Amino acid sequence: MDTSNELLRRACPSALVTLDGAMRGLNAAMASALGRPAEQCLGRDFGDLWPASQRTSAESLVGHAAKTSTAAMGVLEFPGQSGVPVACLIEARQVKDPAGGEQLVWVHALDAGNDLRSLLIPFRLATEAADLGLWMYAPHRDQLEWLGGAPVVAALFPDSTAPFSRVISAVHPDDREGFRQLLRSAPIQQSPWVRLRYLTQHDGWHQLAARTHRLQLGYGGPERIFGVVRDDTKQEKRKQKAQAALAAERQRAKDIADFSSALIAAATEQELQQVVLTRLAATFGACGALLALVDEDRLLVSTDAGIAMREVEALHGLRLGHPSPLPEAIRTGRPQFVLNRKHHSHRWPHGPFPRLDRLGSDYAFAITPLSETGDQPLGAWGMVYDSGYRPSLDERTLMGTLANLAGQALRRIQLQQARVELATALQKTMLPTLPEHLPGLEVAARYRPSRGGLDVGGDWYDAFVMPDGAIALEIGDVQGHDVDAAAFMGQVRLSIRAIADQEPDPATVLTRTNELLTAMDPARFASCTMLCIDPRGGRVTGTSAGHVPVLCAHRDGSHEVRELPGGPVLGVAPGIEYREETFALDEDTALVMVTDGVVEGPGLTLDAGLERAGTLAAQAVHDGLDTEETADRILDAAVAVDHLDDVAVLVIRRT
Repeated sequence: MDTSNELLRRACPSALVTLDGAMRGLNAAMASALGRPAEQCLGRDFGDLWPASQRTSAESLVGHAAKTSTAAMGVLEFPGQSGVPVACLIEARQVKDPAGGEQLVWVHALDAGNDLRSLLIPFRLATEAADLGLWMYAPHRDQLEWLGGAPVVAALFPDSTAPFSRVISAVHPDDREGFRQLLRSAPIQQSPWVRLRYLTQHDGWHQLAARTHRLQLGYGGPERIFGVVRDDTKQEKRKQKAQAALAAERQRAKDIADFSSALIAAATEQELQQVVLTRLAATFGACGALLALVDEDRLLVSTDAGIAMREVEALHGLRLGHPSPLPEAIRTGRPQFVLNRKHHSHRWPHGPFPRLDRLGSDYAFAITPLSETGDQPLGAWGMVYDSGYRPSLDERTLMGTLANLAGQALRRIQLQQARVELATALQKTMLPTLPEHLPGLEVAARYRPSRGGLDVGGDWYDAFVMPDGAIALEIGDVQGHDVDAAAFMGQVRLSIRAIADQEPDPATVLTRTNELLTAMDPARFASCTMLCIDPRGGRVTGTSAGHVPVLCAHRDGSHEVRELPGGPVLGVAPGIEYREETFALDEDTALVMVTDGVVEGPGLTLDAGLERAGTLAAQAVHDGLDTEETADRILDAAVAVDHLDDVAVLVIRRT
């Protein structure tokens, strides 16, 4: 047996270790391979001298040799002098120290120069166990060698050795630079995973992930770049499928939310019809949709682009009691699902089965009522599908929820429409018809309510002959846009008429009207301008209760704004004495009285609005237009721009 000195005198890394793993001696090659001075190694645990990734293997190798009389072999990675790990075939076996007779373990590197591939066996086994492939790159030969690993990965590369140019040509052009960089900068430790698309010969593109590291094969052997590759194709497809399903679900949730919001926001039956017919089929993946609304016991049917109206003419005008699925769903409040023509004929033998040219003679359709059993029938919507469609429970539930929401919207719209019609009728009865003949004056009036929110408001005008022969003209605006505003408007107008029959002065009329309104403690207030005109001499007496100024338009195309004296709005502060002013109305001048909706808006200040209306009126007078045409010109301009409020216009000229 060689002596201890002889065992450590060898050129390859060698060490003597006690049976319990303590370092007894080592040569310079071993110290260099471990990357630390020999004196720092002596006495320390053999496994602690190795990198963390190799510690268990080193301890296992020595432990096996210490317990048996047979030699143990394994591949370990030394840190290496240049920092590049060195893969060596290490043998460990028991020896006897001649000096003291102690049993030691001799650990030394074997020369694997004639069989470097033996050093790769542990790596191949490890990569195969991890379901990975293993390859080696020799830069000086510029070729890749596939070393095996998991069969499913190795099968992607039928040639065991291939020039780098052939391999890179199969990589997707967008990923080639990343793959080259992976080889150029292969680190000592493993690099991060790099994703690349690889075109195989038989089954197209695969999504691969690769990482590399440098390794020296054997003590004093060559450096090589090793890589492991993972096939993520199936995983990526599952991921993409899951992402697509998630995206579709999110889009569906958004479509449903948008559908619900649009139903809630619909203000008219036409808007509700538009919401349903543009969104329904897309939300539920149908080929087409229809909407049927009840009108005096008959169905009014409309369709989207997926169903031609001529194809469902047989349904339009059906009575609610007709024995067919659409009227039955509406009448009973229960959804109806028709699988095909045979199913329809069996359930409703006397009901029409519309022929839809695009879907052929056989198809399925689902009908969902807009109101539940026991409620007043409102209508239903229907969707058509390819034959055999069967909605899931979740789909049926969602259809019912949205249809119920549409029914609520329809009830709200119909109730609001009835309310508007009532308010409009009330307002029409309260707005006077101007006298056909006012001696000495030509008068025209225009009124248009705001339709925002489907409400009407409290703007008004009036003209009548007073007991002394003067002509009284008034215009005003009640706070609010509802039935109460219209009712209060009528109350104010009638009060002014009644008081004016006894009092000839406009200021006194407004003073007494304000006393009457404040005594009633109303929840509303009103602004008003009142003029009394002597048509013979053109003398005008006017006053204002917080109303916008009067415009004076002249034949020469000029105009002016006349601020009338008066007081605050009517119905707020008791004890107010209103003031008045007298001025002359020339025969070449028109007076224009307006409400604030004509001269104010979100993008229009009062001054700018007065200037615009005054300019229009003056141009109309200059052009020789009569009062009717002048009033139309001012009203049309107000409606076209910034019209959010009620508007009223009163134009007066001496004849």
